[in-house]
Order: sequence, then C-alpha cells, then structure tokens
Amino acid sequence: MSNESGTINQYLAFKLGEEVYAVEVGKVREILDFPPITKVPRTPDFMRGVINLRGSVVPVVDMRLKFGMSRTEKSVNTCIIVVEAMVESEITTIGALADSVQEVFELSDANIEPPPKIGTRLKVEFLKGMGKIGESFLMILDIDKVFSSTEILMVKDAAATGQHLVEPDNYTD
Repeated sequence: MSNESGTINQYLAFKLGEEVYAVEVGKVREILDFPPITKVPRTPDFMRGVINLRGSVVPVVDMRLKFGMSRTEKSVNTCIIVVEAMVESEITTIGALADSVQEVFELSDANIEPPPKIGTRLKVEFLKGMGKIGESFLMILDIDKVFSSTEILMVKDAAATGQHLVEPDNYTD
C-alpha cells in the first residue's frame, strides 16, 4: 500500500513499562495470554524459558530485561507476542513477553523519523525508527535486529533443551 507520502505499513503497538514500542504486523504470528513458562537452566536472564505452542517449543524472551528494564511481572494484560525473526537467512519463532498489547495501526514511511543517536536505553540498531502519531512518538523495532545471532543460537539451544521438558498439547482433529 502506498500514497504520495510513502509506503503505509501496519504495526502492532505494545507497552514495556511506560514506553510504547511497535513491530510490523507481518512479523507477528499470534498473541497469547501468559501461559505457563518452563524455565531452561543456564540461559541468560532475559530468556524466561520455553512454552508449548501446539506441540512446538517456542523460547520466550522478556523484552523488558532485554532492553535493560526491570523483569516483567505477570498481570491481567501481560502477554506473549509470537514473532518470526529473520536471523542469518533463517526464520526463528520467538515469544516476546510484553506488559500489554495496545493496538494495530497504520503508519506511512513519511511519519517515521530516524532513531535518535543518543538518549535511549535501546541500542539504536534495534530501531527501525521513531513513529510519529499525533504529538507522541513510539519506537518501531526491527525485530530481525533485536536479537544477535549468538542470542538466537542460545534461544534455539534452549528450545532444543526444552523439547523434552514440555509435553505437547493434546489436540484432537
């Protein structure tokens, strides 16, 4: 979709603390309530563990810890945004733990400013840009760059380790 002010994309907005972030809707597979998470030993703090998603083991990352904030506490709004990140030309499914999901909105490229060079807790390479909605800004994540290839390997190892820890759901056709 495009118009005279640039391409229009859809984004899913979510909150971490008081800050609003967004990710392209095309990268989001689904949004889950806070399911039981199985902790996997010897993983970084931001790796909360793994969940069973219809028989598949999906690693869950606490986005607040990943971005240097305090640990996400479970509330009625806490959810897991299941995203597909492209790392080293391979799609990896990751559960991103967020305080709450806000809304899906459209934003044209013309309303996305380059990320700031200083004054952000987030490393700038994670940011696609700052989306301007009315008078406020939100941080648009480049989900493919949020995780380093080393972290993705850790996440995959955690998922492989967790394979025997998680019983598949008993779905019937």
